[in-house]
Amino acid sequence: MVRSMIVRLPRLSRATEPTGLVRAAVPVYSLALSLLILGPLLGPGYLLLRDAVSTPRSYLTDSALGLSDAAARAVPQDAVIAVASTVVDGGVLVKAILLVALWAAGWGAARMVAGMLPGVGLGGRLLASTVTLWNPYVAERLLQGHWSLLTGYAALPWIVVAALRIRRAGSVRAPLLWAPLALPLAAAGLTPTGAVLATVLTLVLLAAPGGRSRRGPRVAVGALLAALASAPWLTATALSGAGVAGSDASGVAAFAARAEPGLATLGSLAGLGGIWNADAVPDSRTTAWAAVGTVVLLAVVVSGLPALWLGAPPACGGRRRNPVLVALAALAAVAVVLPALAATGWGLTAGEWAIARVPGFGLLRDTQKWVALAVPFYALAAAAGVPALARLGRRVFTPERAPGGERTRVVSAVAIVAVLAVLPDLAWGVGGALRPVHYPPSWGRVAELLDGADGDVAVLPAGTFRRFPYSGTAPVLDPAPRMLPADVPQTGRLLVVPAEPTFTGPGYIDISGEGGRAAEIELVLIGGGAPEDLAALGVGWVLVEDDTPGLPGNTELLDRLERVHTDEHLTLYRVPGDPVPRPDRVAARVALATTHLAWAALLAGGALGCVLGRLRDRRIRADQS
Repeated sequence: MVRSMIVRLPRLSRATEPTGLVRAAVPVYSLALSLLILGPLLGPGYLLLRDAVSTPRSYLTDSALGLSDAAARAVPQDAVIAVASTVVDGGVLVKAILLVALWAAGWGAARMVAGMLPGVGLGGRLLASTVTLWNPYVAERLLQGHWSLLTGYAALPWIVVAALRIRRAGSVRAPLLWAPLALPLAAAGLTPTGAVLATVLTLVLLAAPGGRSRRGPRVAVGALLAALASAPWLTATALSGAGVAGSDASGVAAFAARAEPGLATLGSLAGLGGIWNADAVPDSRTTAWAAVGTVVLLAVVVSGLPALWLGAPPACGGRRRNPVLVALAALAAVAVVLPALAATGWGLTAGEWAIARVPGFGLLRDTQKWVALAVPFYALAAAAGVPALARLGRRVFTPERAPGGERTRVVSAVAIVAVLAVLPDLAWGVGGALRPVHYPPSWGRVAELLDGADGDVAVLPAGTFRRFPYSGTAPVLDPAPRMLPADVPQTGRLLVVPAEPTFTGPGYIDISGEGGRAAEIELVLIGGGAPEDLAALGVGWVLVEDDTPGLPGNTELLDRLERVHTDEHLTLYRVPGDPVPRPDRVAARVALATTHLAWAALLAGGALGCVLGRLRDRRIRADQS
């Protein structure tokens, strides 16, 4: 019977156990890399870049819970920030979560290597941390503003560590056994994409053959924990109906993976790049240097494949074709190949058919983000390659000199420098693009005026994205839905400029959103309806953001509204009369609040269980000594 590697790996003797200084080296190194990546963003101010919006305070509105006609893309993220920002400034909170996520990603990769490849020393673990943190995927998702997705990315190596522990356990009945899995699953569940990434990895590893624990029970418990982690956004999707009836098929081509200079789409994805948005890419990946960076990264990864496959010591202790490694390798291949196929002609056709007919398929349209599932195997292969490269170097360059430990340290240092060097502009806020912004005081004054007000807030100019003088040149999501203490209906409509625009159309792809009522409100504002039409749609206020370009509202309609605030940035109008109240969906709110609390309990329970398990292990070791 094939057994999991973690079962058969020899325990480290006391003579080979890492010292406290060595154990501290990995988290310190990962933290240093994370600080270097985020750089200027950690100063005073707020993250406002493309899809990322942080505000001083956000509010627990129906939209924050996911109870709107827009897709639940930020559930439970928005509710978590809304609750926590009553205690901690929202900008500090988002930056802290992002920093912890990057730190945990690098640290987790090293812990994963230590658990699966105990023969690999400190150099291999640091290389695994570097590969996990310093790659195009992290850079592009930061530039796209997907800070919460990176919490799911950070959870992946910790899920591998937890799954290995579960597989080697004789029984799966002990609650503390599942705490190290519950915590990263809940953290990944901060966003729907993260929850899907974590769920796929969890089920693949627990379902892989081998291990001492029984496969059926461990898969069942893992699936239950994954369902709890996904409960908020699944419930919001079911209650709102957004995305259930299908999405705009034009989004498939707009969000398909993209080939970088000197690389085909498959090569870009294999190098952990290829995001759909050509503007959310580091400068070094917009030239032929992208091919150089991909070659270097893949060379580091490929160097460890023979050791992982053949089980050559010291990487794998002589074991070959371990089921966990095979599962991770297969998952990595699928995560790279499928997005590449989805960007082909027939792949786009299949995607357009599915997104229009398969409920929830719209979540999959940004295919490049699923490449994250390849990173755990990349990190393991890079670490396993250090001893192999050291042996090669000994035979080629120093056949009779340099002890083995020194050779591996040199090889790992060279590999780390190479990985860092081929993506130099990830440093210091991805080339300075990640910089905090400062909102004008106008937003605070408008938020005070709307506190406790009746009716929703309609916003002009029309559209979802903005370009403020204080936010830089990149488009940013409208901060109004998170900044104001009232619901702000949004259409979710996107205008995407393709990587290779044609000159036969308008130059952009118009992707319709799910916000039906928001579209009706926008039509009234632009088309010149009456104030009564706005009130009938539940709108009590209209906010005009004066310092951003876009399609303005009908001036005749605005003149019939009551102006209550105006300055150089914002103008707020009150709609005369009482807005028609929206249907009171008490049961839906209770259901969503319950699933959010269940998610929070999973996160807190997982963290507490990890602490208790750690204390128990220390007590056991003390008793044995």
